[in-house]
Amino acid sequence: MPVEEYRKALRLGLKEAKEAAARGEPAGLRVLPERQETYVARRESLGVVEIPAEFLSGTCNALRKDSFSPGFFPVLPEDSEFAEKWMSLCRAHVEEGIRDPIRAVEYLNRYYVVEGHKRVSVLRYFGAVSVPGQVTRLFPKPSDDPEVTAYYEFLDFYQMTGLNFLVLKQPGEYRELLEAMGRSSSEPWSAEEIYQFRSFYYMFREACLRQDIQPLAVPEAFLMYVKIFGYGESRDKLSSQIGAELEKIRPEVRNRIEGTGATLLLEDEVRAPFLSLPSTGKLCAAFLHGGNAASSRWVYGHEYGRYHLEHQLKGQVRTLAYEDITTDEAAEAAIQDAVDRGADLIFTTTAKLLLPSVKQAVLHPEVKILNCSLNTSHPSVRTYYPRLYEAKFIKGAIAGTMTPDGRIGYVADFPTYGSVASINAFAQGARLVNSNARVYLEWANLRSGSGAERLHQAGILYIDDADRLTANTGTWMPGAHNLALIQCRWGRIYESIVRRVLNGGWKKDARGDSAINYWWGLRQGVVEVLCSRRIPTGARRLADVLKEALQNGRLDPFYGVLLDQEGHVAYREEDARLTAEQILTMGWLSEYVVGRIPDCEEFTPETQELVRLQGVERRS
Repeated sequence: MPVEEYRKALRLGLKEAKEAAARGEPAGLRVLPERQETYVARRESLGVVEIPAEFLSGTCNALRKDSFSPGFFPVLPEDSEFAEKWMSLCRAHVEEGIRDPIRAVEYLNRYYVVEGHKRVSVLRYFGAVSVPGQVTRLFPKPSDDPEVTAYYEFLDFYQMTGLNFLVLKQPGEYRELLEAMGRSSSEPWSAEEIYQFRSFYYMFREACLRQDIQPLAVPEAFLMYVKIFGYGESRDKLSSQIGAELEKIRPEVRNRIEGTGATLLLEDEVRAPFLSLPSTGKLCAAFLHGGNAASSRWVYGHEYGRYHLEHQLKGQVRTLAYEDITTDEAAEAAIQDAVDRGADLIFTTTAKLLLPSVKQAVLHPEVKILNCSLNTSHPSVRTYYPRLYEAKFIKGAIAGTMTPDGRIGYVADFPTYGSVASINAFAQGARLVNSNARVYLEWANLRSGSGAERLHQAGILYIDDADRLTANTGTWMPGAHNLALIQCRWGRIYESIVRRVLNGGWKKDARGDSAINYWWGLRQGVVEVLCSRRIPTGARRLADVLKEALQNGRLDPFYGVLLDQEGHVAYREEDARLTAEQILTMGWLSEYVVGRIPDCEEFTPETQELVRLQGVERRS
């Protein structure tokens, strides 16, 4: 029997080594890097712990690396001394069980074997979930490397729970998990809570393996599952139910595991059909708002867009509207009601409703659900948002022509996707016409209060706030003159998306498991800059010229060489034009901006939720 088992293990090892080599990866075990003093801050003995089998990936002895495949299967001939020892251990495991712990070193959640390589190989061949080992942990030197940052977040999680099998690789993912579970990021877990979590996780793991999800990818799948279906609501489910739900969110899981991300669709080429659908074929579109049109300018704009949609596609579409949807539970109930009333499309008009939108999209694949947000990686829903940085560039140029001392104020809401690019584009527009221009940045949703008042008190004459360029009259905002306004034509977005469904363009926009983000601006007629008669004629003409140049692609707001606030080159026009993704995720401020991007905790609690959902990653 041991001979036959070795032959099977050898076939697995040779196959795995060959596949690794074909991918350009090492065909054997990883080797712990030498000169530990260059990358290790300190060491700590963890005693004997259960090492998750999938994280045993290396050796501390370079001479051992070619005896095994990357997964610790043997690759040496059947007549070797190595094979004889392996078969002897195999016999001992079958008859008595392997009890002696191995010795290993852990670095960045990878375990490198010091002693016990063949024990690991035999146990992994027989499908062991974990291997007991005497472990020494090597702490990496702190750095800005995302892997190191994520590892220190793992250590905080480990300190709370003592769990080492749930390893997430991206910074912020443990916070995501704890928030999805409704737990604090500092409160230790009780023994009962750890036991319940461990039981549920391993049941979930088994369901994943049945779905052909690789063991190393299970933590990411678990995070996605808990975010959509909830932890408290799921931990008493049967394995079969978890498996069925995993199948429904397979695109979401693949997107997360493979890093497919999002595809930005910047152009809108859908045209009206030659023939209208008969009235019996009316499409139903539902709108869910986080506030109401009577008190919210944001909701009023979307409701105006809904009326535009009904008018433009009269006889082809009917609409439903739900206001004051402020909780996930209310959103799920409203979406279910809309589905029951025949909705074919559902628009949720605030990023706060993203996760309930994803959950309901998974449960109702026959309904198309879209959320008003940017750069989300959920293929189950599509997102849409106006591209504002071009319009901000025009307003910056207007302000630059009018400022008497070069100082211009700018009040941003919060640092979400696209907002930092708008700040920098505004500054670029101001510098285009005024070499002395400086943009003084404040924020509207800080715990310490709005920064607009500080700009007024500083005597800055022209201030861009809430998408309006205003002239400071010396009194607080009610006395400000509105000089230029960005108008978002939501109806134009809704009309185009509905036409896509009517004409079949919806399917053409799909990009596999990539999430689809519609990001339209001036050229698509979604964004407009409206100028007051108070602006001098020359400045209004300049705005028209810049608009035409931006629409025709003859002008790029991010021209020339761009330096950040530290004087580092952030972009050179001659290298390559900034991609839409680079613009959207811009996390640095221009040298012409006076101010900073605050930490998330400095914003109001309500704003913090949006920043965590849609916040850009700041560049140090």
